[in-house]
Amino acid sequence: MAALSDRSRLPCVLATSVALAGALALGSTTAARTEALTPREQALHVINRLGFGPRPGDVERVARMGVPAYVELQLHPERIADGRVEARVAALPTLGLSSGELYARFEAPVREARKRLKAEKGDAAPDAAGGDDALRRLRDMVPPENRPRRILEDLTAARVVRAAESERQLNEVLVDFWMNHFNVYANKGLDRILVAAFERDTIRPRIWGRFEDLLLATAQSPAMLFYLDNARSVADEEHRPAVFARAGRFGRATAAAGKAPKGLNENYARELMELHTLGVDGGYTQTDVTELARVLTGWSIAGPRESDPGRFVFRARLHDAGQKVVLGQRFPSGGGMDEGEQAIRMLARRPETARHVAFQLCQRFVADTPPPALVARVAERFLATHGDLRETVRAIVTSPEFFAPEYYRAKVKSPFEYAVSAIRAVGATTDGRAVAKHIAEMGEPLYLCQPPTGYADTAEAWVNAGALLARVNFAVALTEGRVAGTLPDPNVLGAQTNAALDLGGPDFQRQ
Repeated sequence: MAALSDRSRLPCVLATSVALAGALALGSTTAARTEALTPREQALHVINRLGFGPRPGDVERVARMGVPAYVELQLHPERIADGRVEARVAALPTLGLSSGELYARFEAPVREARKRLKAEKGDAAPDAAGGDDALRRLRDMVPPENRPRRILEDLTAARVVRAAESERQLNEVLVDFWMNHFNVYANKGLDRILVAAFERDTIRPRIWGRFEDLLLATAQSPAMLFYLDNARSVADEEHRPAVFARAGRFGRATAAAGKAPKGLNENYARELMELHTLGVDGGYTQTDVTELARVLTGWSIAGPRESDPGRFVFRARLHDAGQKVVLGQRFPSGGGMDEGEQAIRMLARRPETARHVAFQLCQRFVADTPPPALVARVAERFLATHGDLRETVRAIVTSPEFFAPEYYRAKVKSPFEYAVSAIRAVGATTDGRAVAKHIAEMGEPLYLCQPPTGYADTAEAWVNAGALLARVNFAVALTEGRVAGTLPDPNVLGAQTNAALDLGGPDFQRQ
């Protein structure tokens, strides 16, 4: 076979350049360096860690303004104009709708179609026992503009657009971090409706405030209450308030779930301690989990027959009115919703929570195994500032460890980070839709992580032969213009191709 000419190798050379350079698909495999980072390397480092990688010219821009000034600006996204991106996101049809409006437009038609189909078939609901034919029939009965899938499509498109094109890069990195920390699975029943408000109204407005406020907001989020089953958690009959002990039917408490409550559910209380606050080694016991679950009984969701379905409600008649003790703190008999808020704020302020949150943030910004001394200092800062998340992040990204040479190029990017980095590296604009599908093919479908852990932020989750092949395939499709709705800058592609050929391989760091 005749040897390929240099020009005939352009797509492969350029795709390899995109895959292995500015996007840093799999990080460095060489021994950790020891010499200090140069000013240019520091600029590249903060762009990659505080954002999703450089666009053409970004490294020079950050080096000129100074790395400390860039870091401080990213710590205050409210000072960064980003109207163009926000206008594009606002144009997506479902993102501005309330949960009640989404229910009326997308969930109610599905439920009505299911009732009609059940009447036709005379058997169980199609998603329970009707088989594939019934599911196809159900889908055909709901017009495309009323199918809940549209919500997820708009959400994923918006996440990609913001990450790829927003100037508020650190803000988008932290949205990704906290959406995984407080993971909900969008394919679980009503969460396909509720997840939109979860990101928009619960996570995004609070990632720069106090951790306890963010934690409480997630605890009262209908998406979280539904995902981890707290909306179905009710007190045993003997522990309900006396006035409600014989209150008759109480199925409305979980009408949104389509099932009547059957007793105490510990799912949320367990994950609240293990994942959201104290950590798996946080010193709590199974008794603490049970007691916390009792504290949170009655925290539920408005059903479809109530006003504004999908909102948070506290149902006093289903709350456990007995005495509880959580981590040594006593909650007297007769408490109501306030004791749940007190318990959540208590968890947010504990030193175990400070260490757990500090470790995870240091893992995201520094290394898979972050230095213990840094984690300890960040935890101290968290406690000293009463959980101020801006100051907690600042303690990490201005630390000596953050710029230590051994941690330069030490992180592996997730599929989401990688795909967005590649888009930025080639100067592309995107509508995000096809990109989201490629990210799913690489193993990280957005909003669809089923376990409450969220997607991993360590190399072992993403480094394997199949993952590398999927990344290279995406890079080839991107540089050949085969990612629908995503347009690389031809001038950038030309410059990078020439650089790759002249250098005998990829070298985006010379840009």
